[in-house]
Amino acid sequence: MSTMAGATETIRQWGRGWAPVCKVMAVLWLVLAAFMTVPWIVLLFEQDPDAEAFALSIGIVLGLVAVTGFVTRRTRVSLKTWQMFVVTTLSWASISGLASLPLVLGAPQLSFTNAVFESVSAITTTGSTVLVGIEGLSDGLKLWRGIMQWLGGIGIIVMGIAILPFLKVGGMRLFHTESSDWSEKVMPRTGGIAKATLGVYCGFTLLAVISYWLGGMLPVDAVVHAMSSMSTGGFANSDASFGAYADRPLLLWMASLFMLCGALPFVLYIRALRGMPMAMWRDQQVRGLLGFLTAVILLLTVWRAWHGTPFFESLTQVAFNVISVVTTTGYAADDYTQWGPLAVVAFFYLTFVGGCSGSTSGGLKIFRFQVASVMLRNQLRFLIHASGVFGSRYNGQVLTDDITRGVVAFSFFFFMTIAGLALGLSLLGLDLVTALSGAATAVANVGPGLGDIIGPSGNFASLPDTAKWLLCLGMLMGRLEILTVLVLLTPLFWRG
Repeated sequence: MSTMAGATETIRQWGRGWAPVCKVMAVLWLVLAAFMTVPWIVLLFEQDPDAEAFALSIGIVLGLVAVTGFVTRRTRVSLKTWQMFVVTTLSWASISGLASLPLVLGAPQLSFTNAVFESVSAITTTGSTVLVGIEGLSDGLKLWRGIMQWLGGIGIIVMGIAILPFLKVGGMRLFHTESSDWSEKVMPRTGGIAKATLGVYCGFTLLAVISYWLGGMLPVDAVVHAMSSMSTGGFANSDASFGAYADRPLLLWMASLFMLCGALPFVLYIRALRGMPMAMWRDQQVRGLLGFLTAVILLLTVWRAWHGTPFFESLTQVAFNVISVVTTTGYAADDYTQWGPLAVVAFFYLTFVGGCSGSTSGGLKIFRFQVASVMLRNQLRFLIHASGVFGSRYNGQVLTDDITRGVVAFSFFFFMTIAGLALGLSLLGLDLVTALSGAATAVANVGPGLGDIIGPSGNFASLPDTAKWLLCLGMLMGRLEILTVLVLLTPLFWRG
């Protein structure tokens, strides 16, 4: 009897621990279902058969929400640290799975593996695709691909910050488990930060929609490209990606601007709106990103012009593609692997860079490179003056040990994850270029890789299913900044 009583108590404790996690995830699933209704309404208006696929998908998600809500109806949400990490990881994974339903049930009728790959790529704003004949998809499915990226860029995170305080959950703590970056609070209340960030995000998205539409895009194309630009996601409504508009330089420059806007810290936009217009320029990482982009664009523009391409055409294509890769958007307006060996190596390096901390972009983020350069400079000083005392500052703040440890740990596991993933892909028979660039683009959430298979002019459809699942894992780990996932694998975490 004592053994049975102990087992019963263990199950009850397990239930008490996981019930709040499930209740919070149910709220996020409800948000996903609400956004599914947008393409469903569009398809109903157009009398498109894909409306049935979305209706069934919405029903499945709402059914899951109802069951979870009923089971956890008496649960009071007060998440502990371990639950925060679990919610963050499982919500991204489960939302990616549920978001794939319209792709399985709709006109593409993708296999389960391909549908999950496409939705994980969308939600993590990676932009890798397995779809061929995107132009022939219904407007609803095109819109859904854009909405998934828009939500993945910042929408789900911001909504989590805004909703969870009403459930008596520390929203900012959850936000920090999604990103290992550190940042200042510009408003005293988390809800204020969430609403302001969401407002800025929506404002930029609307501005992008209007700009693309006036630039000559069809309405549905303008909406989808606006959402994928601001989320730095990279899904387009054509197999040629943004190359479908390669003959319209104005659209390429517009897209370059909005991709860059998505890669800058949103907290600085809020500061600018609150009477600090120079906050953006004073930020060291913003100046570093802009300076880096300028140098790379000028170098590759001169390289292409030297090899016979007209200067303005070179500048337009180079600026667009460099900004797309560095911001981890992943649009392609040209096959830059055909620009010569310098360009191929340069774009491989650019895959790792990323935008600014506090933006929608992925990658290592520019601030980590800057912090590493400060650490390297001090280490060189110590080699010369072993007894010297050198202060370490970045962006006007003292670099504390926890910040430097975080940068070193993240960078190490970032490259180790890429190395391990590339090894796994090579074991499946993929060539060196495909395996290495595929792993890098997945973990950095960029989109296209290098080579004939997954390069800017290819896609991921021909890869083995096992390779796609490995890349899904890489995309999720990259979006969650790796450490959030790895901490769940440590026995100490669960004992705590």
